[in-house]
Amino acid sequence: MRYTAQTIIYDLSRLDSETRNLILKTPKYRKWFSQKPDAMLRIDGSTKVIKGNKLGYRTAILYLAPYNMSGMNVCPMAALARCFKPCLNSAGRGAMTGVQMSRLRKTLFFFQYQSEAIAMIKAEVKMFEARAKKQGFILLVRLNGTSDIRWENYGIMQSYPNVQFYDYTKLANRKNVPANYDLTFSYSGVPAYQTQVKLALAANMRMAVVFGKRSTVESMLKDGTPFLGLEVVDGDDTDIRHIDPAGVAVALYAKGKAKTDYSGFVVH
Repeated sequence: MRYTAQTIIYDLSRLDSETRNLILKTPKYRKWFSQKPDAMLRIDGSTKVIKGNKLGYRTAILYLAPYNMSGMNVCPMAALARCFKPCLNSAGRGAMTGVQMSRLRKTLFFFQYQSEAIAMIKAEVKMFEARAKKQGFILLVRLNGTSDIRWENYGIMQSYPNVQFYDYTKLANRKNVPANYDLTFSYSGVPAYQTQVKLALAANMRMAVVFGKRSTVESMLKDGTPFLGLEVVDGDDTDIRHIDPAGVAVALYAKGKAKTDYSGFVVH
């Protein structure tokens, strides 16, 4: 196939050879990686966050290429917690190659043009906050849609103290988190990961738990059965976690590859 050469503006050297060759040899992708993204955040970017509209919220979310797909590990606990294979990155529209490439470009943009990327995110938060207010909604921002970056270190939520940010995290030891940044600990039953689980329990963190079957959760909710001593609440109705109390187990249901995961990340 013939194509007009485009100058790649990203360092692709850390990508696996298959992905790198796909970018270089596919006209559409080569063009993408010769440009910077027009935007970083997506408003109402998944079916789950759209469910929050009924509660008066709209959610702006950032999806990056998870784990080490970009050559930079944005999920430092992924290997230990064994969550990289069943990651939601492969669920829904995330399973489409074009979506994956878009997330990869945003990740490279963040790491290789970081000041520009942060400035873009801040500008989009400001824009979406004004838009949500005009529409009668409250804006929420989730920056770790498919990553686990310590965003408290980048000054974004500090720049918008009246905007509620939230994320799920597998890092139980995050410090100096701004008051407007709500974190829900993400559980995994893998034995090597239990130190983090114990830290989260000791800190009374809200804990998201992925269950393999909806019926398991329905039975626990009906009978009042706790999980690790925590009250179980249904977390699949919306993604609005900051209104859930601390010290509860938020039950989520396996999606995508997670449905067949038996590594210990998903509770069966």
